[in-house]
Amino acid sequence: MKKLLLVTALLAALPLAAQAEEEKVLNLYNWTEYMPKEVLKAFTKETGIKVKESNYAATEEMYSKLKAGGGGYDLVVPSTYFVQRMAREGLLEPLDHAKLPNLKNVDPKFLDKPFDPGNKYSVPYLMSHVGIVVDGGKVDVSSLKSWLDLWKPEFKGKVLLMDTARETFAVVQKALGYSANDTDPKHIEAAFNKLKELVPSVKLFNGESPKVSFIQGEVSIGIAWNGEAFMGSQEKKSLTYVYPQEGVVLAMDTMAIPKGAKHPENAHKFLDFIMRPEIAAKISETLGYATLNAEAVKLLPKKLASNRIVYPTDEDLKNSELLEDIPTETQGLYEKYWSELKVGKKVKGG
Repeated sequence: MKKLLLVTALLAALPLAAQAEEEKVLNLYNWTEYMPKEVLKAFTKETGIKVKESNYAATEEMYSKLKAGGGGYDLVVPSTYFVQRMAREGLLEPLDHAKLPNLKNVDPKFLDKPFDPGNKYSVPYLMSHVGIVVDGGKVDVSSLKSWLDLWKPEFKGKVLLMDTARETFAVVQKALGYSANDTDPKHIEAAFNKLKELVPSVKLFNGESPKVSFIQGEVSIGIAWNGEAFMGSQEKKSLTYVYPQEGVVLAMDTMAIPKGAKHPENAHKFLDFIMRPEIAAKISETLGYATLNAEAVKLLPKKLASNRIVYPTDEDLKNSELLEDIPTETQGLYEKYWSELKVGKKVKGG
């Protein structure tokens, strides 16, 4: 009997032993330029865990790869509208909150949301929004009030679009007076036709690093994330960001552990690390996206906290909408039209 109890105890201890021997590696699958290198280095220096980062330019790309069973990643960075879908389809591992004591630092208003009740699968990371990025050295910024200004004939050959179907369609839907989350096929077709009118003005598609196209002078106006405008303005002072009267498109990004991750312990350690106030503040300060960490906000330099590109006013966010999950058939319709749009005219970067 004692021998049986001993064997049982040893078997019970095996998972713990396996955890203790977990390889000192973390495979992170992230948006391009969405995690400061100095943060990764600080984590490695403290823990000995080497972070191997791979990048994608659109959430759909990340989702498709995980759906197909590829990657071998330990952490991914899905926007809220994908968390619900990925959890429903069994693509995410439940989080162990006992290993995430710094979750207490996250602003409660961003926790326990309908897309992930109890934050079973995801941890809030950053808030971003899509607006109009413009080079004030080439364009009169005061003349820009609406998304529809992008269709002005004087911008022909000077417009940038991100290579992201969902965000771009959301922008055009708002320009037409529809919701960014509209699923009516007729409204989506109307947005597609409106986009086709814009294509002759489009110089290129760039979803990985739109700011580079502005810095190099390839384009003077376009649709891009606010963080790209912020980072670009640090190098090119004439770059700025406009909040259209129809409202910007909001996205709350999270971090989650994919199903079957080989280094879940390391993933939990990294999640807890970036939720430290000083680390979360550093991330926001470097990338130009708003932190969702309430304690980190208290540490931000006044110049950043008052920067409207990063931390907009209530008036700036008037009419804004947070992207939500949409039916699979609607997503398929977006992708069908997006392919047609890019095939219809070869555009640099597309």
